[in-house]
Amino acid sequence: MKQIRPFLLALSLFLALTLPVWAEEPTPAPSPAPDKPIAAKLSAKEKADVDRIEAYLNDFKSVSAHFMQVSDSGNLRHGSIAIQRPGKMRVVYDAPDKDFIVADGSRLTLWDDEMGQQTTLALDEGMASFILRENIKLSGDVIVTRFVRYPAKIEVSLVSVKEPHEGELTFIFEDKPLKLRQWRILDAQGHTTGVNFENASEGVEFPEDTFVFISPKLGKNKDSNAP
Repeated sequence: MKQIRPFLLALSLFLALTLPVWAEEPTPAPSPAPDKPIAAKLSAKEKADVDRIEAYLNDFKSVSAHFMQVSDSGNLRHGSIAIQRPGKMRVVYDAPDKDFIVADGSRLTLWDDEMGQQTTLALDEGMASFILRENIKLSGDVIVTRFVRYPAKIEVSLVSVKEPHEGELTFIFEDKPLKLRQWRILDAQGHTTGVNFENASEGVEFPEDTFVFISPKLGKNKDSNAP
């Protein structure tokens, strides 16, 4: 499915007017999740940062942004994304791709144009719904497995307690002020997909039909346009 699923498993959110470059600091390569995830040992300051990140994500209600998706094989895709928490999202890939994804509050539907078919998942299916939750917590059914602070950024990695092999989700934040810039997902096959966000706008009001899935087979596809 041309890495649509890894995109969803990587869910978490986006903002930035420009995409920063973090070339000066090498990022440790993530490791596949163990059978029983091991929580990172956090200092008091790191715990305070985790609380601050959690509050930031919960304040994040709606956003529209462009994104660049990069796989570890070098495959590059661009597109647009709209999110309205809780539960709603629309992802549209730029031409010539005609794939798109819609979360309507209860279901997540993926359209694979090459196959000419749709796949529908329950919105509460694992990490795919993490950023769309009404109340985001970096604890409970997820575990912080890695926390790294650099001079100008913070990286936080999470895995599902119940399904650790589903993948490792890493948020990358610019700090002072705190802004989410990127996410990465390490999937069950050991492949990494990164999603960088550009030209984000927060507090956006979307038309009512933005988060309605309409199959292209009906000849009424509104999903060829960016959200």
